Amino acid sequence: MWFFARDPVRDFPFEISPELPEGGPPGPWVLHRGRKKATGSPVSIFVYDVKPGVEEQTQVAKAAFKRLKTLRHPNILAYIDGLETDRCLHIVTEAVTPLGAYLKARAEAGDLRELELSWGLHQIVKALSFLVNDCSLIHNNVCMAAVFVDRAGEWKLGGLDYMYSAQGSGGGPPCKGIPELEQYDPPELADGSGRAVREKWSADMWRLGCLIWEVFNGPLPRAAALRNPGKIPKSLVPHYCELVGANPKVRPNPARFLQNCRAPGGFMNNRFVETNLFLEEIQIKEPAEKQKFFQELSKSLDSFPEDFCRHKVLPQLLTAFEFGNAGAVVLTPLFKVGKFLGAEEYQQKIIPVVVKMFSSTDRAMRIRLLQQMEQFIQYLDEPTVNTQIFPHVVHGFLDTNPAIREQTVKSMLLLAPKLNETNLNVELMKHFARLQAKDEQGPIRCNTTVCLGKIGSYLSASTRHRVLTSAFSRATKDPFAPSRVAGVLGFAATHNLYSMNDCAHKILPVLCSLTVDPERSVRDQAFKAIRSFLSKLESVSEDPTQLAEAEKDVHAASSPGMGGAAASWAGWAVTGVSSLTSKLIRAHPTAAPAETNVPQRPVPEGLPAPAPTPVPATPTTSGHWETQEESKDAEEDSTAADRWDDEDWGSLEQEAESVLAQQDNWSTGGQASWAGQVSWTSNPGHKSQESDWSSWEAEDAWEQGWQEPSPPEPPPEGTRLASEYNWGGPEPSDKGDPFAALSVRREAGAQPRRDSWGDDNWEGLEAESRQAKAELARKKREERRREMEAKRAEKKTAKGPMKLGTRKLD
Repeated sequence: MWFFARDPVRDFPFEISPELPEGGPPGPWVLHRGRKKATGSPVSIFVYDVKPGVEEQTQVAKAAFKRLKTLRHPNILAYIDGLETDRCLHIVTEAVTPLGAYLKARAEAGDLRELELSWGLHQIVKALSFLVNDCSLIHNNVCMAAVFVDRAGEWKLGGLDYMYSAQGSGGGPPCKGIPELEQYDPPELADGSGRAVREKWSADMWRLGCLIWEVFNGPLPRAAALRNPGKIPKSLVPHYCELVGANPKVRPNPARFLQNCRAPGGFMNNRFVETNLFLEEIQIKEPAEKQKFFQELSKSLDSFPEDFCRHKVLPQLLTAFEFGNAGAVVLTPLFKVGKFLGAEEYQQKIIPVVVKMFSSTDRAMRIRLLQQMEQFIQYLDEPTVNTQIFPHVVHGFLDTNPAIREQTVKSMLLLAPKLNETNLNVELMKHFARLQAKDEQGPIRCNTTVCLGKIGSYLSASTRHRVLTSAFSRATKDPFAPSRVAGVLGFAATHNLYSMNDCAHKILPVLCSLTVDPERSVRDQAFKAIRSFLSKLESVSEDPTQLAEAEKDVHAASSPGMGGAAASWAGWAVTGVSSLTSKLIRAHPTAAPAETNVPQRPVPEGLPAPAPTPVPATPTTSGHWETQEESKDAEEDSTAADRWDDEDWGSLEQEAESVLAQQDNWSTGGQASWAGQVSWTSNPGHKSQESDWSSWEAEDAWEQGWQEPSPPEPPPEGTRLASEYNWGGPEPSDKGDPFAALSVRREAGAQPRRDSWGDDNWEGLEAESRQAKAELARKKREERRREMEAKRAEKKTAKGPMKLGTRKLD
C-alpha cells in the first residue's frame, strides 16, 4: 500500500494572489497579497524561500517568524497565521501596504496631509517605546522598509529580523550583511566612540531620525544628508535634531520624544492625534466624555483622511450606537462618514442602523433623523420605506412637540416618491387633512399646504380630484396669512391637474374672494393666479381643440416627473416653529425669529411670474394684527413650557434652522417677506379659531376629510361694509391701504368666531344672538344651583342629628 504525503502549502487555509509581489523589507522576505480561502478576506503573506548555503539568513528569518508570532501590540504588525516547512516560511498578517508605496500613491493623488504623517510617526514611536521600555528589546532595523500601513491608514512596525535583547541575553545584534540597511546605523557603531555611555535606545532613535527624514524628503541617499532637515516641518525640526545628534547620550527616550512632540505647539499636538488617542481608549471613557466627543467629531471629519473615517471612525460609531447607548449624537458624524461609502457598503452598514433608529422613542433621535433624511433617502428601497420606516414616521404627525410635527411634514417630500398606493393616497392624506384643519400652529398648517402642492403629482387621479381643490380652498380661509398665500400658490403650481369646469366653478370663485384680503401679498398672488387661470380658460374658449391638451394631466396616473414644477413654486413657508419650540422650553417669549434674505427660485413656464417683495426691517401695518398681544402671549408661553419634556430642544432647533436654510425657501412672489414680517406667536384668539375647522369633525372618515369649504358666516358686529369704503376717491393720508383697516379692526375688536376666516368684513347679527344665548344659559345655571342648595338645606334641617348606635330604617 502506498501512502502519499500531504502538501502543507496546499492545505494552508490562505492562498497567495496571482498578482505581482508588493516587495517587502530589504532581505529575503517577499510580500504578497493573499486572501483567506474560507471567507475571502484580504491578508498579506510574507514568503521566505529556504535556499542551501544561506543557513545564517534562514536562522534570521526563523527568528523574525518567532518574534512576530509572540509580540502583540496595536502598533506592531498583527500576526494571523504562519507556515514553516523545510522549503519555505509563510507569515500571514493583516492586509498592509509598504510605507514607501503608500506615501507615493497618496502624494500622486494629492491627498497626503501633515496630520496623517503626525499620527503615523506617533504610532511608530509608540511601538519603539513598547519594545525598549516594556520588553527591553532593540529593534535594530527602523527604516522606511520596515513600516507598513493598513487600510485605515494606521502605521505598523515590522521588519523584526534583526531584533535582539537589550539586556545582553541571547548574544549581541545579528549581522545584517545588507548594505542598504547599514546606512541607517548610527556613527558610534562605525568608529566605536561612545559605546560605553550610550543608552539602550540610542541606536533606534538615530534610525527614527532617518525615518523622519525619509518620510518628508524621500529615500536617504547617504548619512550626511541628515544635516539638512529639508521639508521637515518647523515644529518637528528641534526634536529631529536631537535624534540625529552625534552624542548618543542626549538622544531622548521614545516616551520622552512623544511627550516633547505632544507639548503645546508641537508637531503631534493636533485634533487628528487627539481623536485617535480617544478612539483607542473609548471603551474606558465615561458616557459624558463620549457624548462630548461625538458632538465635536463631525466638525473635524472634513479634515481627516477618507480611509481613516471609513475603517476606524465608522466602526466606532456603529459600536457606540449598538452597545454604548450613544443616542442621537452619533447621527451627524455617522451620515458624514457615510458619504465616503459606496452604495453596496452603505446598504450593509448604515441602512440597518437607520431603520433601527426610526423605531426609537427618543425625540432627539427622531428629529435629527428627519432633519438629515436627505442624506440617506436615496439608499432606501421602497419595501423598506413602506414597511419599516413610514409606520414609525407617521407617529410624528401626532407628536405634541411642534418641531417634530413640522419636520415630519417636510420629510414627506422625500418619502412620497417611495410610498405605495395605500400609504400615500390614504394614510398620508388623512394626516395632512387633520394637520391642515386642526393643528394649532400656523406654520405647520402652512407647510402642510406647501408639501401637498409639491407631492400633488405623485397622488392618484382620483385622490387629486378629491383632495387638491378642497385642501387649497381651505388654506385660503386660514387666519395665518402665509397659509393663504400657500393656498393660492398651490392652485397655481398644480394648474395642469384641474379640468376647465373645476377652474371656472371651484377655483376662480375662491381666488376672487382673496382679492379683498387684508394682506397685500395675498391679494397680489390672488390677482396673478386669477390672470393665469383666466388666460387658460380664454385660450380654450377661442380654440376648443386645445381642451384635450389642457386637460391631459387631469386623469393621468401619478407622474413623478411632474414634481419638479411644483418644487419651484414655494419652499417652506415659515420656519418659525423652531423658534416657538425653543421659546416654550426656555420661557423666553420675547425672542423674535431673525430675518433672512431668501434666495429667489425660478418660476416654471406657464405660471404667473411673481413680483419680488423686499423684506421690511420691521413688521408693517398689514402684519400688525398679531403683534399687539405679545405681552399677553409671554405669560402663556411661560406656563406652556410645563407641557413639554425637560430636554433642551433649543440646540436641536438651531440645527433645524441651519438645515432649513439650505432647503427650498418660501421665496416666489410677495410671500418672501413673511418669514421676517409676521410675528406668529400663539395666542388665545388664534387658538380658538384654529382648534376647530368647520367640516373636519370626522377624522376617521376619509370621505369627509377634504371637502368644499362651508359658506361664509356673518362677521362680528361693527365691521364696515365694502360699500362704506371710498373706492373711487383719494384716501386720507393716514391710510395708505384701504384694507389695512380690516387688519387693525380684527385685532382690536372682539375675539373672532370659529369657521369665519376671511369673512369677518361683512356685517351680521349672530354675535349679539350668541351673547344673549350665553347670558340666558348662565342665568339658568345660577337658578338651578340655588334650587339644589335650598333642597339640601331643607332636608338637613328636617331630619335632625342621628343617635349613635341606632340604625336608620327606610
